[in-house]
Amino acid sequence: MSVHSSLSSLCRQIPRQNVLRSSKVFCAYNGQQKSSMATAAPPVTQNSQGAKGPTAMVFMNMGGPSTTDEVGDFLSRLFADADLIPLGRLQSYLGPLISRRRTPKIQKQYAAIGGGSPIRKWSEYQCTEMCKILDKISPETAPHKPYVAFRYANPLTEHMYAQLLADGFGGGKGGRAVAFTQYPQYSCSTTGSSLNELWKWRNRLEGPRGTGEAAPTGAITWSVIDRWPTHSGLVEAFAQNIEAKLAEYPEDRRKDVVLLFSAHSLPMSVVNRGDTYPAEVAATVYAVMNRLKFSNPYRLTWQSQVGPSAWLGAQTSDTVKEYVARGQTDLVLVPIAFTSDHIETLYEIDQEVMEEDAHNNPGVKRAESLNGSPVFIEALADIAKEHLQSGVSCSRQMGLRCQGCKSERCLEQKKFFAGEQAKILPTVR
Repeated sequence: MSVHSSLSSLCRQIPRQNVLRSSKVFCAYNGQQKSSMATAAPPVTQNSQGAKGPTAMVFMNMGGPSTTDEVGDFLSRLFADADLIPLGRLQSYLGPLISRRRTPKIQKQYAAIGGGSPIRKWSEYQCTEMCKILDKISPETAPHKPYVAFRYANPLTEHMYAQLLADGFGGGKGGRAVAFTQYPQYSCSTTGSSLNELWKWRNRLEGPRGTGEAAPTGAITWSVIDRWPTHSGLVEAFAQNIEAKLAEYPEDRRKDVVLLFSAHSLPMSVVNRGDTYPAEVAATVYAVMNRLKFSNPYRLTWQSQVGPSAWLGAQTSDTVKEYVARGQTDLVLVPIAFTSDHIETLYEIDQEVMEEDAHNNPGVKRAESLNGSPVFIEALADIAKEHLQSGVSCSRQMGLRCQGCKSERCLEQKKFFAGEQAKILPTVR
């Protein structure tokens, strides 16, 4: 039995009134509490009737294996997620098959970038630094406690939720938590999948809640920052990294350098269903170019296609090959949908695209990822402060389903988070 299914089985056996104890059982069961949990926060004291602080700030992301030994479990969870990689009725068979076959290859890739993904390090750093700023600029919702919840790697969503309960949020004590997606552009495959997982574990650990039912007494009050593709601080952080990379070219060539914005692709089945991701990525690209005063020619490309089905293109690797073959060898690759370095930047772009597809051409460069950029972290704090003071539970966009959506789970998840709006007390300005 897998760890995931074992945890699910264990959770169903624990009485609802013993939620806090169940969180400790989860931690002990994992066997690696300190290494698999999000950044630990000290216990909190709060008013279960809706105090404005403390506030748990939960960064949601795909995650990545911190060591090569974690690659198998990471891929197993990833290919089991029909929200991210829809494989149809054979998902339960094809997912494990694909993950097992790909594990040795992907382990070599992670070994080539240092033995694991740095995404956990950067996510915890960004969240912690953001919370420090929030404590100063939003004292009425302080203290702000940093947490990280990954979809496919430690710290997993269920571990993060158990840690929240252990730290004094929920479990009859109330408190507020903000799910802050670290995908700036919304997709049902990424943010949607993370929220589905959060909604599932909230129901399992704090008691089921159907549409229209009252929340269990003293449960965590959740709100969501579900997209932020054109926030001025995000745009500025990207623009500054691009300008820094352009400055490495001789002045007489600089204005002719082609900017290739690269984002993780989506299956066309998801795009045709009405997913907003392509439009929101394009909005980020346009906002960045507008900030740069359209100083250079540019294109938006897509990477990380998996499997034989049709995916959104043109592919980043194909685009670089074509331009280099035509003699356009001054290119700056810009990872526009990622907030930190991970396998898609450090291996796929740096080692596959730039070394193999571009033949190590010195004119092909990559703009730095956002990582520890102070401008970016200040942007995160600004986004969070605006959300905390708005009194809303999520954006208006999140409440609208994709045109072709048939998922009842997605519908119920949206109802849950949108329904929390009435419980968010607006902050006195």
